Amino acid sequence: MTRPAYQISVTIPVLETDRLRLREPREADFSAMLAFNDSPRSGFVGGGRDRQWVWRGLLANIGHWVLRGYGLFSVDTKAGEFIGRIGMIYHDGWDEPELGWHLFDGHEGHGYCVEAARAARGDYHARITSAPVISYIDPANPKSEAVARRLGAAPERQAVFFDKTITVWRHPAPGAQA
Repeated sequence: MTRPAYQISVTIPVLETDRLRLREPREADFSAMLAFNDSPRSGFVGGGRDRQWVWRGLLANIGHWVLRGYGLFSVDTKAGEFIGRIGMIYHDGWDEPELGWHLFDGHEGHGYCVEAARAARGDYHARITSAPVISYIDPANPKSEAVARRLGAAPERQAVFFDKTITVWRHPAPGAQA
């Protein structure tokens, strides 16, 4: 007996800000993701793993978009340089959807993270739900805490996350966004 073919498709929005383009993840992003994973900058997001773990992370993000309708955007400058990944994620075992971010080396200090995170959060609220979101932040990461503050988030509680004590930051409701 022949079974029908199944097709899985997903539409990932492309978001434009003044300086950035938030787009779908691509296989071409993999080499930059590997370089980030091998840098000390990746320590706060589970980096330092093997090549296959990074590959599975790329595929998991694509799957996240298919299953949940949101995920991490690949972030490019208007000139087309891939500078990081920012967006909403909600993996099994997490308390609730998280706004997460990481920029690649050399791209901090320009306001890119806040600009992209505002766009990603706004898209999530417009398309998925208006419920406030969280960010998991390691207290040893003051740069990420500064981004959260600029986004209007505030520390809500401590939690154990991947065997590490972290701070859960609560973002404002859509009408109160920073």
